[in-house]
Order: sequence, then C-alpha cells, then structure tokens
Amino acid sequence: MAVQRIPVPPSALGESPFWHPQEHRLYWCDIQDRHIHSWEPATGLHRSWATPSEPGCCAPTDRSRIVVGLRDGFGLLDTATGHTEMIARLDHDPQQLRLNDGRCDRAGRLWAGSLFSPKTAPDAALWCLRADGAGGYAVQRMAGDCTTANGLAFSPDDAWMYWADTPAHRIDRFAFDLNSGTLGTRSLWKAFAPKAEGRLYGGRPDGASVDVRGNYWVAMYEGGCVLQLSPGGDVLQRLDTPVRCPTMVCFGGEDLRTLYITSAAHGRPDPERSAQVPAGALMECRVDVPGLPVNSFREA
Repeated sequence: MAVQRIPVPPSALGESPFWHPQEHRLYWCDIQDRHIHSWEPATGLHRSWATPSEPGCCAPTDRSRIVVGLRDGFGLLDTATGHTEMIARLDHDPQQLRLNDGRCDRAGRLWAGSLFSPKTAPDAALWCLRADGAGGYAVQRMAGDCTTANGLAFSPDDAWMYWADTPAHRIDRFAFDLNSGTLGTRSLWKAFAPKAEGRLYGGRPDGASVDVRGNYWVAMYEGGCVLQLSPGGDVLQRLDTPVRCPTMVCFGGEDLRTLYITSAAHGRPDPERSAQVPAGALMECRVDVPGLPVNSFREA
C-alpha cells in the first residue's frame, strides 16, 4: 500500500479531512492558514475558503453547508458565497483555548474537542453541538481532563466513542448512547510510549477514523506513520508515510477504500523526507477494508 502525494499545495497544519459522498470531493482544514480546502479527484479542481479564525475541524451538513469548529465556537460555511455564519459560542478563554479535532455522530450532532495552547495543564474539553429543536443550537461540555483533544471516532455499532489526548500519548474510549447522545464510563484504551533518550520514538496519537470492521486507523504525529489498531487495541499494521507528522486520516472514494492523510508543516521541518514529499502534503493510498461513510451535521 504505497502512499502517494496529491497534487495540491501543502498545508501549514492540515487536519479534519472528510469525503463528501454527494459532491465526490475531499474536504480538509488548514488550521494555521485559516482556510477550508476541497479537492475533486475526477477533475483535479482545488478550491479554498477563508475562515474567521482557525478551523480545527469540519464536516458536511444536511443542507449542503460545512459546519466548522473555530477558535471560539461553531460556524456554518456556505461554499457558494464563502460566508461563515456563527451559530454557537463557547464558554472558554479563546486566548488559550480553541476547538480542534471533531466529527459528527449518526444522529447529526457534532462532537469537537479543544486544545489548551500553553499545553501545561489538562484544561481542554469535549463539546457537543446539536440543533435544539426550536430553530437554534445548543452546545454542551461533555468531558474534560485533556490537553490536546484528537482521535475522535465512533465504533460501527455506536457502542463506543474514541477520544485521544495527544501530549499524554493515550487514547481513551467512552461507552456511548447514540439515541440520547450521552457518554458512559471513560477508560484507557491504548497507551503509547513517550519520548525517551536512547529509544526510537513512535509518535503520539493524532486524528483517526474507523473502518467497517471496527479497526481504528490513527495518524502518529512525529512518528511518520499511520497505525491500524484492532477493536482490542492490537497493532494490525503500520503504514509508513513520507512525512514526519501525519495529522489525520479519513476514508473516501466511491468505495471508501482510499485512505486520505493530512499532515503538518508548521515548525516541523524534516529535510530527509521533504526532499521527496513536502511536510504538510495531502496524501492517499488504497486499503483493503473500506471505511465508514462520513456523518452529516443536522442543521436547525
């Protein structure tokens, strides 16, 4: 399974890719550059839209817009006009916190974790955005005790929600109730070794996606690879990437067997690797097991 670069400009901090099944194109964020991008494999068309602040995550909506998690709240991007409408603000300090990784559940709620910029304390949180049934939106804090939220994904049966804390080198999971949108017990699911002198560093868990068999595919930041983990947390395979800092993966293409991989360039030079593929590149490879289709946000 060879990883190949997609011919679009590198991102400073690429994140949150998703395959849009109706538009047949890939979307992703460049957090540092404050843009949402799209790429159409059939034509090679690349488009981008500026956002009011850093877009930590994005997902399609049921009304042909893009819901975006920003520094201080959530917005809806109209790709026809380029306008982003803010629909919910967060009760957190935007000088130190911003939204980061997130995705929708099958009931149409958007779950997004935040990032504590000083990275000195586990002050980040997990938020849930949903239509409130009265023409507006409600946002609720669902969990905390995190520094940099990543790796959010749901098992195929919706019994589990995965959530990673990247600096802590760990992936937790919650028992999940799709109907009520509530979380149950949180427990450690997979831990990775931190950096240590004299030991080869395997990276730390960043963004992730789940395939139809329940395997969890996670980008290992600074590890130069994507790992496929079984539902029990065992490493099934390691997919080496030509960049040092892959950031997130998603499944796309008509059969959902193309694995798309975003990466980071900002502050992460790697001369040996970038001679072939630049840091921040968008990449793809074919895989044997298809992924789950993206879930859309249900607008009010």
